[in-house]
Amino acid sequence: IAVNGKVYSVMKPLGRGGSSVVYQVLNQEMTDIFALKVVRLDSVDEVTAEGYINEVRLLKQLQGLPRVVRLLEYEYNEEEEKLLLVMEKGDTDFATVIRTRTSLNAINPTLIRFYWQEMLEAVKEIHDKNVIHTDLKPANFLLVNGGLKLIDFGIATSIQADMTSIMKDSQCGTYNYMAPEAIKSATPSGTYQEYKLQISRKTDVWSLGCMLYSLIYKNPPFSKFRDTIEKISAIVDERHVIDFPLTADPMVIAVLKGCLDRNPRNRPSIEQLLSHPYL
Repeated sequence: IAVNGKVYSVMKPLGRGGSSVVYQVLNQEMTDIFALKVVRLDSVDEVTAEGYINEVRLLKQLQGLPRVVRLLEYEYNEEEEKLLLVMEKGDTDFATVIRTRTSLNAINPTLIRFYWQEMLEAVKEIHDKNVIHTDLKPANFLLVNGGLKLIDFGIATSIQADMTSIMKDSQCGTYNYMAPEAIKSATPSGTYQEYKLQISRKTDVWSLGCMLYSLIYKNPPFSKFRDTIEKISAIVDERHVIDFPLTADPMVIAVLKGCLDRNPRNRPSIEQLLSHPYL
């Protein structure tokens, strides 16, 4: 596959999602291995296409941050309506790490604290650049040389420095890790009622809390709801009490309760979480 005239040899597919495929590739000099993402824009609607283009824009903006995946090269091929991105290849995504470790019952408390700090540091970096990710989940973190880096900025939002929150028009994120304020409210009939979403840095704090919860308790807090409407209702409904089994360290339960407060104003900031006694 050629990107800006440079030829990369495809070694194997690493994953696919929607209209994109990610390959493991070797550069022409045969010295380095990268991840090459091919996005077919001819098969997607305008909003999705905009999301992919937004991702390139944000990745460029965030280059140089130690905890953001490196974008080495990109090209938009208008003729074939393809977007090509050459990025650094990590060891594995964090979702796979969690899956393999939880199946082995092998995530020890020290390692959880290490990963928690890594996630917080990565999100702090982008927040400091006025970017809210809005779709944080384990699969959006890449394990690179033992540390975590952020990938996939498809629906992340760049905010003006003087705004603490922004209004966003469309649905975003992954339900299991999605903050109540980032969900469209469901009407009693089960249809969606459109309204603008109030997104802030605290939206990412909720998602981080859901990830820590799944590291501690093996599943995210709302995973027991298989039905989408039920899941959404439970996330936004104040009356649904989130369960925090006392098997966990009281310090981590305090962190989880803070992050998973349905009122964004009550949630701790990333800075407060980084200086919390739990760490």
